[in-house]
Amino acid sequence: MVHFQSPFDDVTVEVPEGTTLLEAAEKAGAHVGHSCGGVCACSTCHVYVKQGGESLSEQDDPEMDRLDMAFDVRPNSRLSCQAIVGKEDVEVQVSEESVTAYLDENPGERHRLEAEGKWPIKK
Repeated sequence: MVHFQSPFDDVTVEVPEGTTLLEAAEKAGAHVGHSCGGVCACSTCHVYVKQGGESLSEQDDPEMDRLDMAFDVRPNSRLSCQAIVGKEDVEVQVSEESVTAYLDENPGERHRLEAEGKWPIKK
């Protein structure tokens, strides 16, 4: 099971072992951006693993190199297109970078959230 949290999401989805976090996000309808289509060519699917990180696949060099280009990288940062779910439950927080990319990719959703006063996020 994978749980996603963002300013607009608090969703959980059941996925089989071997699924990427990005695939899980798409199945759950979570606001995870992926400008490159999930091929490790950008950093817009950046998430923070809050729980269950030891169950995910190991980071490889291409993922680490891409994360070097991301904003607000933390020790628990992963690219959701590269992190593969194992047997344990995982809880992730979607990065602001990824939410912004998602809304850039989905202008209708952005306009709806703006009309509701939910975007941009007030800090």
